[in-house]
Amino acid sequence: MNELVSAGIELMLIGMGMVYAFLAMLIVAIRLMSSVLLRFFPELPAGQHAGNHHGDDLGTIAAISAAVHQYRKKYQQKN
Repeated sequence: MNELVSAGIELMLIGMGMVYAFLAMLIVAIRLMSSVLLRFFPELPAGQHAGNHHGDDLGTIAAISAAVHQYRKKYQQKN
């Protein structure tokens, strides 16, 4: 019985060690990818943001707005 318990504890420690090693490698990989992305794609200045709409985006917004307007007009509840 003693051998069985020691084998179980050994297996538990090996498993937990593998999990912690994987998590440590994951953290290192995420930090590495983050530093690479920030190096090649620096953050925009404070006044700018990626949400500026140009070109086709305005047409898409207009089409979606028209579709919502038509839907609301068609399914408007009558009081």
